[in-house]
Formats: sequence, structure tokens, C-alpha cells
Amino acid sequence: MAVASISLQQQICCLSRSQFENSIFRSRRRLWFLNNTSIGQKRAQFSLITCSSSSSPSPETATQTAESCVNLGLSLFSKGRSLKLLQVKEALAQFDTALSLNPNPMEAQAALYNKACCHAYRGEGKKAAECLRIALKEYNLKFGTILNDPDLASFRALPEFKDLQEEARIGGEDIGYSFRRDLKLISEVQAPFRGIRRFFYLAFSAAAGIATFFTIPRLFRAIQGGDDPPDLLETAGNAAINIGGIIILVALFLWDNKKEEEQLAQISRDETLSRLPVRLSTNRIVELVQLRDTARPVILAGKRESVSLAMQKAERFRTELLRRGVLLVPVIWGEGRAAPVEKKGFGVPQKAPASLPSIGDEFEKRAQSVTAKSRLRAEVRFKAEAVSQEEWERWIKDQQKSEGVTPGDDVYIILRLDGRIRTSGKGMPDWPQIVKELPEIENLLSQLEK
Repeated sequence: MAVASISLQQQICCLSRSQFENSIFRSRRRLWFLNNTSIGQKRAQFSLITCSSSSSPSPETATQTAESCVNLGLSLFSKGRSLKLLQVKEALAQFDTALSLNPNPMEAQAALYNKACCHAYRGEGKKAAECLRIALKEYNLKFGTILNDPDLASFRALPEFKDLQEEARIGGEDIGYSFRRDLKLISEVQAPFRGIRRFFYLAFSAAAGIATFFTIPRLFRAIQGGDDPPDLLETAGNAAINIGGIIILVALFLWDNKKEEEQLAQISRDETLSRLPVRLSTNRIVELVQLRDTARPVILAGKRESVSLAMQKAERFRTELLRRGVLLVPVIWGEGRAAPVEKKGFGVPQKAPASLPSIGDEFEKRAQSVTAKSRLRAEVRFKAEAVSQEEWERWIKDQQKSEGVTPGDDVYIILRLDGRIRTSGKGMPDWPQIVKELPEIENLLSQLEK
């Protein structure tokens, strides 16, 4: 379900039971609102909004506020998702009205975000991206929320999402820098000495520049000759060393910057990967992030014949692969599921609450309990089904481009227990070699991956 939060930093499932036009209205939509909190607070406190009427006034005659329009729009969208596009259109009108009523920042964020969900439902990728771009830039929307919401699953499979994600990764005046800051924090953890290296690059470059500033005049004097001129060869050698040092240090600084951008792009792809959904053998739908510390997903992407053959060969090593926590996830090019409900993320019975932290979000309350982990481990079997195939294909092809592989080729990707990529290659995996390389799930080396 689309996040109806005004700050959209938590996902809280609430039910609104209230009287509306003298009927009992039960909504599965989250109708809640910020309760007198400052924008600068890290964790906003929320209270439930109740929509009630004492008699039977029509919505047109009631006093409209941004708050009431947002909640009415959410109600209409919740009803209209069952292919009633007219109500989704009315929900869009309510969100537009909310934005025209001088809303506070939290109200505007909620209106823009849920408006984007409506556009995504209608297949209007450009309009959805524009709403999200404004919410990211002006109203501090967390990009992790866009990655998590199943109501935006259809949007995440569109080129507009890829463009938006790339803009957010780079940062800029049109989209803000919050997502890039979050990525850089993770990058600093993975490469803690990059900042120190850059400091020395700049410091030594400055020292070489100052030395060159004093050496060049001496070099001119040595060339011109005159009374007591400096030694020409020594002065020329010093100038060459200083200039060469500046060139090398600047090149190292630029190389480090390039590596950082590549790392940020990979972290962004890893975050997208962690939110891709799979269906377990028990028919339960979970995100890959929920399988961390429990399984090693092995993604097999390619033509039907190649993937089927690889699955058949894997069956011969089923016992050994299960001991190593292998979970096969086949992705066949161009064979997305036809059911729009699952592709767009609508109608999923429930989103499992046990999920690990995402970029920029505070998910302490979503941490998995020992019991939940044990139950999930029991549900994980040898094979899982990729849900929302368009998202899977887009991610795999982006990964292929980053590795210099032609998009659409047969590939396999093996993940670590912590969700990061362990290894990948063209074609299908060599299962005997995989069995040799992967330690068993209870092995000490496996514990180090967590």
C-alpha cells in the first residue's frame, strides 16, 4: 500500500473506523497525520485521523483543509485500486486541491507522494517522477521510501525511475542531496581511508605547487645566466619533480573520485536489489533483504532453455547446495508474470514487517525477532519465484552494464549472506565448483559474511 505518512519515514499499519456520511467506513488505507511536531525532528509522532460527520453534509459543503483533502484522496485511492480508475482520478483531484490550500511541508509531502502513487497506478511514469522529484527536493522525502513501497513497484520498472534514481545518486538543485548523503555515509564505512588519502593528495599537491612557484623563477635565472646563477640541471630537475608530483597527485585524486562514484552506483544498485520481492515455497512474498543471514540467493537470468537446464543440473547437488543456504531465483528474459496485481504491488496480502534497515530510514521497530528469523528459515527452500519480473530484469541489465556485459546475455549472480554480491559470471554456474567455493551455512566463514 502507498505510504500515507506525512513524513513517510515509518510504515505503520492503521485502520480507520469512523462514521462518514452515516455509514461505517473501514479502510485498509493508512490514514494518519503528523501531530504538532517540528520538521527538524528525527522521528515524527503520528496520530490517527478520524473522518466523521454528525449529519450528512456533502464533501463539497464541508470546509476543506489540506489535511482533509489528503485523507479523502487516500480513501478514494484505496477504493479505486480495484480497477476503478474514476476514483483514482478523483483522488488525484483531492491531492491537487490539498496542494492548492497552502499546506504545511508535511501535508505537501504526503499529497505529492500519494499523487505519485496514483500516477504510477495509471501508468503515468513521467508525472509520478515529477511529483517524487519535488517531494525529494523541497519536502525531505527519503528515497528509501520510494524503494520500499509496493504501490510504486510498477513505477520502479520504468525508465523514469532509473533516471530519478540516478539523479538522486548524483544530487543537485533539482532533486536535493539527501539520498547522496546517505550513500556517501555507507561508502565511508566501506572505504574508511578515502578521506585521509584525499587529504594527503591535496596537501602534497599544495606543497608541490608552492615549491614550483619558487622554482620557476630560479629556472629562468639559470637559463639567462648572469652573476651567480643557480645550477641549471639541478633547478630543472627540481621543477620537473614538482610538476610531475602535481600531475600524479591530481590524477590519483580524480581516480579516487571516479572509484567513489562507481561505489555509490553499486551501493544504489545493492539497495534496489535488497528490495526485490520473491515468492517462497510456502507462497509467502518477501524481499531479499529479509533473507539476509538466512540464505544465499543465486540469481539465474537468461533464456528459458538455459535457465531450465541450469536448474536441472542444480538438482543433482541439491543436498550440498541446501547445506550452503543456496536459494535459486530463476529470471527468464521477457517472461514477466501477467498478473498486474503482483507486478504493480497491489493486492499483496501483507508486507512482512520483519525487514532490515534501509538507506536513510529508521527501522528499529522492524528488526526481526529470533522467532521470526527461525520461522523464515524454515520457509526457505531450494527455489523461489521472482515477483515483479520487470524490476528484476531492469536491475540485472543495469548490473550487466556496470560489469561490461551485454544486457540480455545469460548470467548468474551469487549473493552473500549479508545481501551483497559475492560473485557473478556469464552463462550458467558450474555447480561442482560452487559447492567447493561456498562454505556450509554453519561454517565459521559463513558467519563472517553476516
